[in-house]
Amino acid sequence: MRILSGIQPSGQLHIGNYFGMMRPMIENQDAGELFAFIVNLHALTSVHDRGRLARDTLNAAADFIALGLDPDRCVFWVQSDVPEVCELSWILSTMTPFGLLERCHSYKDKVAKGISPSHGLFAYPVLMAADILIFQADVVPVGKDQKQHLEVARDIAAKFNHIYGETFKLPEPRISGDLAVIPGIDGQKMSKSYGNTIPIFTTREELKKRVMAIKTDSTPVEEPKDPDNCNLFQIYRLFAPEDRLRETLGLYRNGGAMYGKIKLELVDLIWDYFAAAREKREQLLADPGGLKAILARGAEAARAAAAPTMELVRDRVGLRY
Repeated sequence: MRILSGIQPSGQLHIGNYFGMMRPMIENQDAGELFAFIVNLHALTSVHDRGRLARDTLNAAADFIALGLDPDRCVFWVQSDVPEVCELSWILSTMTPFGLLERCHSYKDKVAKGISPSHGLFAYPVLMAADILIFQADVVPVGKDQKQHLEVARDIAAKFNHIYGETFKLPEPRISGDLAVIPGIDGQKMSKSYGNTIPIFTTREELKKRVMAIKTDSTPVEEPKDPDNCNLFQIYRLFAPEDRLRETLGLYRNGGAMYGKIKLELVDLIWDYFAAAREKREQLLADPGGLKAILARGAEAARAAAAPTMELVRDRVGLRY
């Protein structure tokens, strides 16, 4: 079974990235043939600063390895180092109905948030489809917000197969239960686009600032509170030990939960949770040449894996003459 997913280097990676996509991918290293990549071409829809994109690409790679991804047990590369994906994206775009893309809620949500409605943002699902189909992925771990894009990829693959003959596998989504969407500090989905994130790797001072800014209601301390509708508790439960989680849950339901105290505890929990990864990340970033070598090896393996599909596609559509 081939498992594939990618992550954007469009800013500091955050705990929503970790629990929604990165940790499930890391846990999948022994579950099948794992393909993981840094989607820097997708990041161009929102990042137009050369230095920032280059820096964030290396940082994202270091983050992933520091958190537990082993480049020797998977194929790990940077999207733009496999240029064939852009060729496939164009071929797929010639048969993708305009209306299919118009219905994608992610595009509409981002435009509503003030992001410039570029062609790249509109056609984002086609490039994502190419990312998946070129490697004949069986399973794609995604957050609930990306499930529609995977359905688009399946629709495009099915149409191509209908026109040109059986070529692509139809990938299946894998959503990681109720942790697939992590709330941001404002209660919306945690997203770099919305500026409501808690970074995985940051200073303790900045971490405390973000955690203390988590939006809560004005229910008095002594009153019961609903943990299922509390942004703070939804983040707290990701990090708290089981016994402490039960104790805090009791305070929510019976009264006595102090938001300020829970936030301070959460700062310590997050800081300690990522302590070992923080140290490993610093070591990786201290040797950028070594990190680039890891990505180059991954790109070579990824291109080799993509080559048979692209040869078949070129032949099927008539580009071999």
